[in-house]
Amino acid sequence: MADRLGAYLRGEVALAHLVDWAERQILESDFESPAVRDAVARLGLADVRAFGLTWEDCQSLLRQLGYSAHIDIDAA
Repeated sequence: MADRLGAYLRGEVALAHLVDWAERQILESDFESPAVRDAVARLGLADVRAFGLTWEDCQSLLRQLGYSAHIDIDAA
């Protein structure tokens, strides 16, 4: 779960792909914990305008899973 969110934050996958993955996981997976299930469910709603997915949302989801998010900015 954290690796998928990380890929989204690094720009490696589009929001639509992240949402599709999360929706499939909700239907097909047994979750290792309620925190993982809740985080995946939240990602499944990220394409709905009323919910969206902010940087703060990503930080919060990762924190709930025992991770922290950091940004590195490199010259292009």
